[in-house]
Amino acid sequence: MDPKNVKSDLVLILDYGSQYTHLITRRIRSLSVFSLCISGTSSLATITDLNPSVVILSGGPHSVHTPDSPSFPDGFLPWARSHGVAVLGICYGLQLLVQRLDGEVCVGHKQEYGRMEICVEKPSALFPSGKVGKRQVVWMSHGDEAVMLPDGFHVVARSDQGAVAAIENPSAKLYGLQYHPEVTHTEEGMETLRHFLFDVCGVKAGWNMEDVMEEEIKVINDTVGPDEHVICALSGGVDSTVAATLVHKAIGSRLHCVFVDNGLLRYKERERVMETFEKDLHLPVVCVDAVDQFLTKLKGVTDPETKRKIIGKEFICIFDAFAQELESKMGKKPAYLVQGTLYPDVIESCPPPGSGRTHSHTIKSHHNVGGLPKDMKLKLIEPLKLLFKDEVRQLGKFLDVPEAFLKRHPFPGPGLAVRVLGDVTEGNALDVLRQVDEIFIQSIKDAGLYDSIWQAFAVFLPVRSVGVQGDQRTHSHVVALRAVTSQDGMTADWYYFEHKFLDDVSRKICNGVRGVNRVVQDITSKPPSTIEWE
Repeated sequence: MDPKNVKSDLVLILDYGSQYTHLITRRIRSLSVFSLCISGTSSLATITDLNPSVVILSGGPHSVHTPDSPSFPDGFLPWARSHGVAVLGICYGLQLLVQRLDGEVCVGHKQEYGRMEICVEKPSALFPSGKVGKRQVVWMSHGDEAVMLPDGFHVVARSDQGAVAAIENPSAKLYGLQYHPEVTHTEEGMETLRHFLFDVCGVKAGWNMEDVMEEEIKVINDTVGPDEHVICALSGGVDSTVAATLVHKAIGSRLHCVFVDNGLLRYKERERVMETFEKDLHLPVVCVDAVDQFLTKLKGVTDPETKRKIIGKEFICIFDAFAQELESKMGKKPAYLVQGTLYPDVIESCPPPGSGRTHSHTIKSHHNVGGLPKDMKLKLIEPLKLLFKDEVRQLGKFLDVPEAFLKRHPFPGPGLAVRVLGDVTEGNALDVLRQVDEIFIQSIKDAGLYDSIWQAFAVFLPVRSVGVQGDQRTHSHVVALRAVTSQDGMTADWYYFEHKFLDDVSRKICNGVRGVNRVVQDITSKPPSTIEWE
């Protein structure tokens, strides 16, 4: 997807490493405005080539006082002013604006973290007149503060402690918020963003999945030659299925789908997924049994990053072999591999190619991104890599993917390898986990809770506990249950089950799964944890 072809003004976010940066992107897209996130130290040419209508400077963990603190390129602010591009600095972004324009930023006497109240002091562009004198709860996360503003700026809101909370210079189209409007803890944050984009900046909305579908089909047809063939790696999840359906719509029978049973699938996943592909989606799919190949490579491996990279490499080996088989049948070897990589996969795994992003930490290597071998022979097609999960589901509706399939909970590419902590081949860990997970998920469905939960699963822990079962002492496995709610998988809250439900599930597991005598629940949000355990 070429951002220049999107039928919407572009709001460009320069990323300085805040854990909330992705939320800015997501919140803006929810307003039907296209938004992209690139490195805060990108070149001026990179920024100008994207032709943004608005640029947002994100927050970050840095101080503008440190010598190596990241900043936008020289010439950026003059370019923005000469082209009428509005700039909004958030948290560190506000301080960066102040510092680069010869204002003063100092270490705050009282650092502000968490929920705080601010008061709007005067009529301004950022806050409509009705907000003057009104208080609102916002989310702060800063140690430094602006103490002297550059020429042309004035303070329009302060915190209860007297710190600058919002500044602006409307004639130069420069604005700053010391707090984070993108997080849900800022109660009027979405209203502030909506007002800023539409009323202050005059941004035109137009971001929708129907246009995305048409644009992606065009890109696929322009990329894949009229006689070329494509392989698609189907996992049975929403992402790869929507990607396959999209490519199939573009090139038809030249798409060849392969589903790999790597021994890391859920209970009866192979049978259920293949039936869905054939009956509901009518996709041409070949199933490859590679259980022994994967488990042999994973034997003795306990490090989660190593497991991910091994799995990524083995997948590619299978796809290469599948391509050679097709070549012997058709006389032409497929040149491309389709994957259902999403925007969060790219953000959490590693910097996007050519982005130069250096201020966000790698959270995990997604097997589609960080786990791919450098000598891979197939060229990648990733039609969803700029989309979030909920956007992929919307796209799936336009492609007539059955709603029941689109509502399936996410399942990680490395499968149960990241839900068995430690060596996946040790003992009967995989079989135990499959049974526990099936009981948990089926109980959720029976209780009518499945569609209210973003993702639910069980985890096999590398510990044993003492128990009493059948009047005998046992020393058996411990499993954890995890269920979260989320909009896009980038942040999540743990799901609150009724105690009766948890009691019933625990009894079913301990009575129905041999070798388990203790069940615990994960009640950690993201952040600080990730959704998956590895």
